[in-house]
Amino acid sequence: MAIQLLILVVGLALIVFGADWLVDGASGIARKAGISEFVIGLTIVGFGTSCPELVVSLTGAIAGKSDISAGNVIGSNIFNTLLILGLTAVISPIAITSENKKRDIPMTIAVTLLFILCGMSMSLFRLGGYDGISRIEGILFLILFVFYIYRCFKTGSAPGEAEIQEKQLRLGVAFALVAAGLAGLIVGGKFFVNSATEIARMAGVSDKFIAVTILAGGTSLPELATCVVAAAKKKGQLALGNILGSNVFNILLVLGCSAVVHPLLFGHINLVDAGVLMLSAILVFTSAYTGKKNIIDRFDGSIMLLCMAAYMTWLIINL
Repeated sequence: MAIQLLILVVGLALIVFGADWLVDGASGIARKAGISEFVIGLTIVGFGTSCPELVVSLTGAIAGKSDISAGNVIGSNIFNTLLILGLTAVISPIAITSENKKRDIPMTIAVTLLFILCGMSMSLFRLGGYDGISRIEGILFLILFVFYIYRCFKTGSAPGEAEIQEKQLRLGVAFALVAAGLAGLIVGGKFFVNSATEIARMAGVSDKFIAVTILAGGTSLPELATCVVAAAKKKGQLALGNILGSNVFNILLVLGCSAVVHPLLFGHINLVDAGVLMLSAILVFTSAYTGKKNIIDRFDGSIMLLCMAAYMTWLIINL
């Protein structure tokens, strides 16, 4: 147990340092390349911080454990939005741009809805009929993912004047920071997940509970660290892009790859899990039109955190 706790601490340290390097490096690349920090957060940072989910879900798919693959993505997206985005907004309110409202947030909602419809209902693409995601649907997810990335870079705008006036890093240094940051996040996330899972198994809890809570929370630590650092540095668009990008990556890329490796069955994923996942996406949308419009303010963040607490309570009660 002592060794597992030590690995846990080392993993957390790597995640914290990695997040700081990643935010600085990604911001530097954004300014040098003339791409907005939001797009960098949506793509480079979003992909990097989704790597732990990809590793965990692919491992689960290869082992034929669909609850691990699906539960990890569902739990991670819920953690990303309700806990991480909520906590980030409480630290520093996040501005929502017109592009976020017209393109990015609706895209997140649409992808989430597609995931729920494919995962929770039977489809013509399945032999014998079952709840889950088939290989053909996994391929469809991957095609949508490629289109999504193409659109992100095609519509990426130049950074604003305030970003240009910041101290600029040399491009080589910026890429080195991104690489070091991603390495720290991925290795730290793996250390944390492995040790946390081992501790959880000692307690005798189910695969689904481990996936939706321990694994999802562990693989979401890179997003948490990145967003908290971004909020502290007043880079709200980087944080928002990271969360929206990670959520889309988790569904289209992570589950797409996992389903191609092995069709995913949603045996223990229920309507409450799907409902909370959909609610988390909708809350980001409603934040743009309620309270302080076009801002995810501290009140919106508090609502997200309360929803997260309620969901975790429900999971623990229904162990």
